[in-house]
Amino acid sequence: MMIMAEIQRVVRKAARLFADRTATLEIREKSAYNYVTKVDETVQQMIREKLSILYPHIQFMGEEADNSKIDMNGPVWVLDPVDGTTNLIHDYPNSAISLAFMNRKEILAGIVYNPFSDEMFYAEKGKGSFLNGKKIHVSNARTMQESLIAVGTSSYYKEEAEENFRIFTRIFKDCQDIRRCGCASLELAYVACGRIDGFIENHLKLWDYAAGALIVREAGGKVFNYTGEELPMELDGNVAAGNPWISKVLTESYL
Repeated sequence: MMIMAEIQRVVRKAARLFADRTATLEIREKSAYNYVTKVDETVQQMIREKLSILYPHIQFMGEEADNSKIDMNGPVWVLDPVDGTTNLIHDYPNSAISLAFMNRKEILAGIVYNPFSDEMFYAEKGKGSFLNGKKIHVSNARTMQESLIAVGTSSYYKEEAEENFRIFTRIFKDCQDIRRCGCASLELAYVACGRIDGFIENHLKLWDYAAGALIVREAGGKVFNYTGEELPMELDGNVAAGNPWISKVLTESYL
C-alpha cells in the first residue's frame, strides 16, 4: 500500500537540489531547445533509489531514463524530476517535481511540488485534491470572458508555432487574458485550485501530465485531448484541461 505522506517526504527531500545553482548550470542539450541539467539527473536518481527501497515491486519510468522495458499494464511510478528545466536554468522560479503512480494505465496517485513556493499539490483516486493539506476545487467560470487561460508553446516543435499561435490569438481575444509559466504540471495544478480556468498544450509526455491530470480530475475538472476525448494515459498527449465548462469550450471551439 502506498503511503502519501511517505512519498511526499521523498519528493520534498529531493527538491532541495533545485537550489544548487552550480548543478543547474551543468547543462546538456538532448535535442534542439531541450535541455537536461545535473539537477534533473540527481533528483531522478535520488527519487528512484528511495522508491525502490520503499516499494521494490513497482516499476520506474523517468524522463531521464530508458523506459523501453516498462510494462504499462503493471504498477509504475512516472516521474518528471524537473518539469520546467529551462525555467530552472534561467533561475525563473516555476519548476516542479511531478510524480504519479499508475497501474493498468490508470493514475491512482499524483504529486506536483514547487519547492520555490513550497506548494505541494496532491491527489489519490477517489479522495479529492489538496494543496498543502487543504482541499482544492476547480473554478466556477462558465464563459471565456470570465476566464484566465494558460497555454503551452510546445517549444521543441517550433515548426508548429504559426498554428499554435493562431489558436492562442483566438483564445486571447475571447478570454480575460492568457498566461504561460513554462511548466505543464504546475499549469494543471493551477487549474485544479482555480487559479486558472483552462490550459492547453500539445506534444506533452506522460511524465508532464500524469500527476497533474489526476489532480485536476479529483478537483472536479476535466482533462481531454485536442479532439475532446478523455485523455488516454499514453506516452504522448495533446492536453486540454479546465473546469467542466471551460474544458469543453476549449476543445469544441478552439482546437
